[in-house]
Amino acid sequence: MHAVYDPAHVDHDPQFFLQRGQVRRTTEVPERADRLIAGLRSGRHDVRSPQRFGLGPLAAVHTPEYLAFLADAHLAWRALGDSSPEIIPNVHPSRYAGTYPASIVGRAGWHMADTSCPIGPGTWAAAQLAADVALTATELVIAGERAAYALCRPPGHHAFADMAGGFCFLNNSAIAAQHLRRHHDRIAILDVDVHHGNGTQGIFYHRGDVLTVSIHADPNQLYPFFWGHAHERGTGPGEGCNLNLPLAHGSGDRVFLNALAIATARIAMFDVGALVLALGLDASEADPYKALGVTTAGFSAIGAAVARMGLPTVIVQEGGYLSPILGDNLAAVLGGFESAA
Repeated sequence: MHAVYDPAHVDHDPQFFLQRGQVRRTTEVPERADRLIAGLRSGRHDVRSPQRFGLGPLAAVHTPEYLAFLADAHLAWRALGDSSPEIIPNVHPSRYAGTYPASIVGRAGWHMADTSCPIGPGTWAAAQLAADVALTATELVIAGERAAYALCRPPGHHAFADMAGGFCFLNNSAIAAQHLRRHHDRIAILDVDVHHGNGTQGIFYHRGDVLTVSIHADPNQLYPFFWGHAHERGTGPGEGCNLNLPLAHGSGDRVFLNALAIATARIAMFDVGALVLALGLDASEADPYKALGVTTAGFSAIGAAVARMGLPTVIVQEGGYLSPILGDNLAAVLGGFESAA
């Protein structure tokens, strides 16, 4: 399987993470990608560098004012003169008939859902690069590859059309799906990250051409809390085009794979032309979040089940944090996919 990766993601190295009122080191560190690329190379995948696509495919998903914010936010923040090295929002409008502010402090709150997506000097470039990685993998699939893997960092599925959140800035999976829409009438996004892909859901919630399906730990006790519940089905033309399958915390392979069978059956009913697999590896039993208990063998079974759908598939890396088996789990998903394809 072809894979796409660029080591320049290391310029995004967030330092601030607020968890339960305490400032801690974030789990979204550059070493994640080091372990993932080691897993890739253990499977002898063809790893290539991304092409550059510019702002066009990003603007097909994200609003112009949000992209402008990401492009100049850090310079404007530093120009305040008494600001922190990273942008950390301290006020959020909740969007209740709010007015878009001129101040960079206000714009940070408007466009950043939480404090887990600090913007540093290398964030915008790394986010663009991650989108280019996803788009390059998408182009490989459009050109006829059965599947391609995009090692994106930072991840993307918590990013809305105009808002960052949860380590995410540009929604790489949504960008890939929108790019595929140029060639297919219907697309499905299957998200298997331990956290619900709330940004992806929000982007497509009113649309009937992209089916969004997410298997994740119950958000009643886990980020993103406010989204990811089973009753969220889409609205307007998108009604019935969103399926959430929240799992009890601690669920292992059997429960996850049962949910995956429901997900793949729904995707088959939607009659899609291509699939985006938003691949979080943080459902692992060894992941620091420990919300679910999927084994390495379970990840292999996930890859095989996705392959058996028989769809052209863009695999976009989402979460998955430092553990001794992070690279093994990636190799298991891709190996399982290839064995069943």
